[in-house]
Amino acid sequence: MSAKHNAVLPNALKTAAVQKLVGKRIILASASPRRKDILQNLGLAPEIIPSTFGENLPVSSFEDIHEYPVATATHKAVEVYERLVSENPDDAPDLVIGADTVVLTHALPANSVEMELGTTQELLEKPVSKEDNLRMLLDLNGGVCEVVTGVSLGAFVSSVSTKPVANRSHLDSTHGSFAVVVYPVLSAPGYEIRSLDERTLVYFADNPAEVLNAYAESGEGIDRAGGFAVQGLGNLLIRKVDGDYSNVVGFPGASFFKLLDVLVEEEEDFLGI
Repeated sequence: MSAKHNAVLPNALKTAAVQKLVGKRIILASASPRRKDILQNLGLAPEIIPSTFGENLPVSSFEDIHEYPVATATHKAVEVYERLVSENPDDAPDLVIGADTVVLTHALPANSVEMELGTTQELLEKPVSKEDNLRMLLDLNGGVCEVVTGVSLGAFVSSVSTKPVANRSHLDSTHGSFAVVVYPVLSAPGYEIRSLDERTLVYFADNPAEVLNAYAESGEGIDRAGGFAVQGLGNLLIRKVDGDYSNVVGFPGASFFKLLDVLVEEEEDFLGI
């Protein structure tokens, strides 16, 4: 007999999607305390089982750089799902949430001439040292960067669906210079993967070198994509955020729950017993 699970907290909104999660084994394949806190604030307390995926995909293999965090998130979700099924097939997870956040330098609003002509963007993950952190901050200073979080949901299915799947869901949206993009469903024996990416623009102030050095020395940015924490001391470096603030912290909670709403509406057997 499988263990009883319930990741839904009393403060969760009683939507159809959330009700589908009641009694299900929900896993967050991340050790990030920020992602855990965002989900808990929105009424969901999944089990925390970090992925062992190496996060070493070659960036050059992606035609669209925005696909990189989505692919990484997918690998994380699949690794945890397959590991847990192997360890205890009778208590397989119903939903595994994988996420990966990166920062892209030199972002510009989509309607700008420079972006239309093409701008080379560097992908920033976590700095490896305070010196590397300072390098990132100097590159970001006074400019605009794009924070992209890929979210992949690995959901248990009793059989792989053979019905055609549209390349995009009606969750897709653009709001000025930020966007949510939903990816095609990936199917494998026992589970299906649904993914999205959330994009938010962060405008850096023109900070003096003294401030950048002091922030790098604080060490706060070492464990953060792009080398800054918008919810901490890093907020002193930021002039404006255009899009989902929680996405910059590390997880687009609103879009995650909207994707669940879409899946419940469009797929009658999603997370069904």
